[in-house]
Amino acid sequence: MKKSWILLFSIAFYTLGILSFSPHSPSTIAAEELDKPAETAQEVNKKSSALNNKSTTHKRFEKEEKKSSNSKAEEKKTKSEVKRTVTVEATAYTAFCDGCSGKTSTGIDLRENPDKKVIAVDPDVIPLGSKVRVPGYGVAIAGDIGADIEGRRIDVFLPEKDEAFDFGRRDVQVEILQS
Repeated sequence: MKKSWILLFSIAFYTLGILSFSPHSPSTIAAEELDKPAETAQEVNKKSSALNNKSTTHKRFEKEEKKSSNSKAEEKKTKSEVKRTVTVEATAYTAFCDGCSGKTSTGIDLRENPDKKVIAVDPDVIPLGSKVRVPGYGVAIAGDIGADIEGRRIDVFLPEKDEAFDFGRRDVQVEILQS
């Protein structure tokens, strides 16, 4: 009876891939491995801390985290300064493309100031020169107009072309802080 149970479980484990009789299978332990001493707790802790110290975040995300922590401090200061809120469709643009001059309609040179937060607006909706807060972008200046920017649409400036494409198209609530 005992042998039949062992045989039954062996067949079940073999079928599930838990047990293998092949010398090349990963579940088979080599004799040399059995002779190796087990790792000490200190070695395990050392390996663990080395893995924890490795940076697993992408450089682009580190920049975004630094920017967002700076912009969060600015946002807290200006929360009480909101004059009005406008729901708009937001897209992104860059000044580093073929045929782009890099100069906004208000004279801001975005190629010389790639970290400047600027949005293109319809001046009938958001006056040029207004200070605004755009969720996911931060506090910016309404410093440009665009050929396709009419009505409740804005274009946020991003220095990298890939970032502008990744921004996509989204509806946001823009807070006008100063106009």
